[in-house]
Amino acid sequence: MKNSKLSILTKGIIKENPVLVLVLGTCPTLAVTTQASNAIGMGVAFTLVLICSNVVISLLRNIISDKVRIPCYIVLIAGFVTVVEMVMEAFAYSLYESLGIYLSLIVVNCIILGRAEMFANKNRPFDSFLDAVGMGIGFTLTLLAMASIREIFGSGTWFGMPVPVLADNNISIMTMAPGGFFVFACLIALVNKISKGKAIKKKEFGCAGCPSAAACGKAGCDGACAEVGEEAAK
Repeated sequence: MKNSKLSILTKGIIKENPVLVLVLGTCPTLAVTTQASNAIGMGVAFTLVLICSNVVISLLRNIISDKVRIPCYIVLIAGFVTVVEMVMEAFAYSLYESLGIYLSLIVVNCIILGRAEMFANKNRPFDSFLDAVGMGIGFTLTLLAMASIREIFGSGTWFGMPVPVLADNNISIMTMAPGGFFVFACLIALVNKISKGKAIKKKEFGCAGCPSAAACGKAGCDGACAEVGEEAAK
């Protein structure tokens, strides 16, 4: 039991890292990682929203109808995001201004909606809490790593503090989009190297692995899915 709980908590850090393995939430990841302080702020805000939404959705999983579950999830998440925004605006206004629209866009962040649909909707509140904490830590650490590299080399500072040598010899492209994609690719490659490729799993092909299988009734798609799977395997 302890190992199971521990695996739920830790899988979001490397094995199922939401950004570097599942490749979700890339928009805020690339946008706010020009400064380490912004990365920490976004990570904390994201984690708080994810914890609250996961726990509440898990508590209501037997009450919310399947037909309206996605709209309900969005309403709940939007409520928590609004609270976080108001608190940040009141007590950390400069950070609130720096994060800008990306703070509001947490509402439709694929990671939060994905954990609600794939985990919180099917598990108990405590397990959903552990899953949210693990995913939040993984997301925050990824943002911090990217932001540290980009800020140190791109601006010659770290958390606003000058870095010797690099302060006067910075690489400005690291704070731009190309630098963000470069660092992002390097971190994905590093995680793949550390995990020896085990963190990235091949998707299952066929109706069983299709999220739209229930809607289409699987009619006439078995053969097509099998063909796609054979082609992908090649």
